[in-house]
Amino acid sequence: MIGPLDALNIFVWRNPELSTGVTVRPDGRITVPLIQDMAATGKTPTQLAKDIEGELAKYIQNPIVSVIVTGFQGPFAQQVRVVGEATNPAAIPYRANMTLLDVMISVGGLTEFAAGDRARLVRFDRSTGAQKEFRVRLESLLKDGKTSANVRIEPGDVIIVPESFF
Repeated sequence: MIGPLDALNIFVWRNPELSTGVTVRPDGRITVPLIQDMAATGKTPTQLAKDIEGELAKYIQNPIVSVIVTGFQGPFAQQVRVVGEATNPAAIPYRANMTLLDVMISVGGLTEFAAGDRARLVRFDRSTGAQKEFRVRLESLLKDGKTSANVRIEPGDVIIVPESFF
């Protein structure tokens, strides 16, 4: 599924002046030549291509459009966010079988001021609609190599890394 901040290449066959590269705006929409404010978030590249073809058909005969995702962020529900004392706090795209170690490598580990073993994982439970918090031991995982601290990550998880108190 396409999400905000995804980079897309829109190719219109035999119409290079209509082909372009765009980034999905934070509001989930794109603007391409002849089409303004088309919703893109939540669609597959094929669905978006068909929608663009439908709009371009007003201007050209039988348009053939391809949408290629060149930079994937994914919808917000498919991202994992790391905030606080990570080296590079960020929202990163969720990947299948992702673990806490994968996430921490993506954000560059912990800062020198991080209280890694007091970090929390916040997870939205879709079945109950409740938000749950779990303690995670980042420092034990990253500095001591304790693989028992390496937990499975789910789409939408938020990892909060607090600052240590000196």
